[in-house]
Amino acid sequence: MQEPPSSFGITMEVGSQNHGSKGIMTFYPTAEEFKNFTRYVAYIESQGAHKAGLAKIVPPKEWKPRSSYDNIDDLVIPAPIQQVVTGQSGLFTQYNIQKKSMTVRDFRKIANSDKFCSPHYDDFEELERKYWKNVTFNPPIYGADVNGTLYDPGVKEWNICHLDTILDTVEHDSGITIEGVNTPYLYFGMWKTTFAWHTEDMDLYSINYLHFGEPKSWYCVPPEHGKRLERLAKGFFPGSSQNCEAFLRHKMTLISPSILKKFGIPFEKITQEAGEFMITFPYAYHAGFNHGFNCAESTNFATERWIEYGKQAVLCSCRKDMVKISMDVFVRKFQPDRYEQWLAGRDMVPINHSRPTPEAKDTNPVQCPTHRFSLYLQHQGVKY
Repeated sequence: MQEPPSSFGITMEVGSQNHGSKGIMTFYPTAEEFKNFTRYVAYIESQGAHKAGLAKIVPPKEWKPRSSYDNIDDLVIPAPIQQVVTGQSGLFTQYNIQKKSMTVRDFRKIANSDKFCSPHYDDFEELERKYWKNVTFNPPIYGADVNGTLYDPGVKEWNICHLDTILDTVEHDSGITIEGVNTPYLYFGMWKTTFAWHTEDMDLYSINYLHFGEPKSWYCVPPEHGKRLERLAKGFFPGSSQNCEAFLRHKMTLISPSILKKFGIPFEKITQEAGEFMITFPYAYHAGFNHGFNCAESTNFATERWIEYGKQAVLCSCRKDMVKISMDVFVRKFQPDRYEQWLAGRDMVPINHSRPTPEAKDTNPVQCPTHRFSLYLQHQGVKY
């Protein structure tokens, strides 16, 4: 059984490599708290969750996004990618080779085959060692960036299709949809499939729900230390850096935790199990890998706090298809007193990575620690 919450339905990830933030926090909302997504994000920021760059949310036990996953075998993965990794000594570059389309049924067969299935392991540390030792061998196939959702249409709470945050302003005001940013993407993973070090497009928030299957492990650098990771990456990959100042947005760069430790880059790690949400916060560099066959769904979202990040995001300059969102509508709507200055290019404010989003001042957790602890025990199936 997991460590119980310290108070108010929160646990801390121990063994942190970063002494500045509180570590990755895990939250256990009640059914009532789970109803309002934006309010709950503001609440977890009021508790300091954003400082680590990543947080886990364990939904109420009775909540289910889909009644059954037994009927998705014929779903098509249009452009699976084979992930070829080159490099050594904890520094790698990942190249994606597009394969022909396949169904989820076909993908599962490959993922569970002797060639691609997960190795035996006793604990996460052993699996993590095997991942970094074998990352350049036997390139796995990732069913990434599949347009669509696995949520049942009637699901209201935390529905990745309809989070109803201020990012929806983009679609409401302009009619623009950006696939995977303000629409959901599905990701079908197998052992060793990887997401390389990156922040989200426009340094947005992201949400990731693991629908079913084997776990997904995450690494994260707290936003206050993001520039340190960028400097390290530029030093190790000078060619990439000269061609594009935001080359980490290409999602091709892998840097192992041993290298981060060696060069004093603070980071956190955590493993996401099926049925759990992960939230990444603005300008939080993250990376990770899948333990075996699984399916996740994700999209981006925003709060008022993101607007400053969006205004200052350093974007990729070398690719035509990179996401760029006009900040005009957000500044006009949420920072009207600064709009003229911003238009004139005189609105440069240093970002305070520690300050929670303004909406957090309206959050008011009502439950006492005893009640939260009882909820936690219920969630673990403990009868008392």
